[in-house]
Amino acid sequence: MITSKAIGAVCALAMGTSAAYAGCADNFTQEGVPLVTAITYKSWALYSGLDSKVAFKNIHRAVVAEGYEDVQPNPGLGTISAVQETSGSGREQLLRISVRKSGKGTRVTGTFIIQAGQVASADAVRSGLCAVLDAAR
Repeated sequence: MITSKAIGAVCALAMGTSAAYAGCADNFTQEGVPLVTAITYKSWALYSGLDSKVAFKNIHRAVVAEGYEDVQPNPGLGTISAVQETSGSGREQLLRISVRKSGKGTRVTGTFIIQAGQVASADAVRSGLCAVLDAAR
């Protein structure tokens, strides 16, 4: 008979370093009314055993690689702010990341804000935001 512990062990082996990972996609939320108010997308992930300084450097590189502009890393505070302008309107979207030590691991939190009058697919934002947060490992 297969027990839940056996299933958990198999999943942990298959997932490698992400075995002790609280997932970004599962924690994704959205607040606001499309076209009427700003929309704020948020998520977080928890990585057991990951040093927060390593996570910060990895996420900073990912933000730059994704083409964000005006990237402002603050290692002392564990924060990264950046903007993105993809519509051609000159109206920027804001990305804020925080990286914090949490027990024996690291918690990363991301917020992506689009302005009132703009729209974005929640699936596309989830994918992009989680790609950046998952770069921590």
